[in-house]
Amino acid sequence: MDEEEIRKSAALEQRHWWYAERRALVRRLVGPLTPGRALDVGCGGGGNTGVLRDLGWRVTGLEYSPVAAQLARSRDLAVVRGDAQRLPFADASMDLVMSTDMWEHIEDDAAVARETARVLKPGGRALVAVPAGMDLWSGHDVALGHVRRYDRAGLTAVIEGAGLQVVDLRSWNVLLRPIARLRRRHNDSDSEMEQVHPLVNAGLRAAVMTERVLPVQRLPGISLVARIVKP
Repeated sequence: MDEEEIRKSAALEQRHWWYAERRALVRRLVGPLTPGRALDVGCGGGGNTGVLRDLGWRVTGLEYSPVAAQLARSRDLAVVRGDAQRLPFADASMDLVMSTDMWEHIEDDAAVARETARVLKPGGRALVAVPAGMDLWSGHDVALGHVRRYDRAGLTAVIEGAGLQVVDLRSWNVLLRPIARLRRRHNDSDSEMEQVHPLVNAGLRAAVMTERVLPVQRLPGISLVARIVKP
C-alpha cells in the first residue's frame, strides 16, 4: 500500500463503518481470552492494536511501513518496524498473534504463517482476517497492494502448513457482498476506502452488525476470519 492510501486509511479509521465494525469484531473474538503478551503483525495505523491494549493485553504492533508505524506511535502505541516474514521476536514469546488484512499483501504468506507459529507459545492463539473471493478482485485490491484474495481451502492450507490448527473459520461482511460485487464489476479502478455520507455510513454499519445474530458465517463474504491455536 502506498503512502497516500496509508494516510487516507488512517484518516478514515475512527469514523468509517468498515474499520469500526472490524474493531468490534476483534473485540468480540479476543475479549473472552485471558490477556497476556500480544503481537499485532501489520498493525497499520494501530486501530486494532488499541483494541488489544484496551482489553488488557501487553501488545506490540509490528509494521513495515515507516509512515504507518509513525501514525500508530502517535496514538501512544508500542510499535516496532519489521518484516512479517522475519519477526524480530523470540520463539514461543507470544500468547496472541493478530494479523488483520495483512497476509494478502505478502507474496510468501506461508513464511508469515510459519513466523506466527514460531513466536506463539504452545496453546497460544492467533487471529487472522483476510479478503475473500478472487471473484471480487478489482482495482480496489490493486490500489491497496493486494497480491491475492483467499478462499477457505487456501487459507486453511497456509495455516495448517505452518503447524497451526484452525479453531474456527468464518465469513464476515456477508450481507454486503452482493453490493460489493456489483460495484466492483462496474468500477475497477479505485480503492473503496473513502468518506461516505453519515447516514450511509450508519446504514452500512447496521448491515454488518445484523450479521451478529444471523447464521450467515458459512456463506460467502467479503472477508474470512480465522481463529487459530498452536498445538
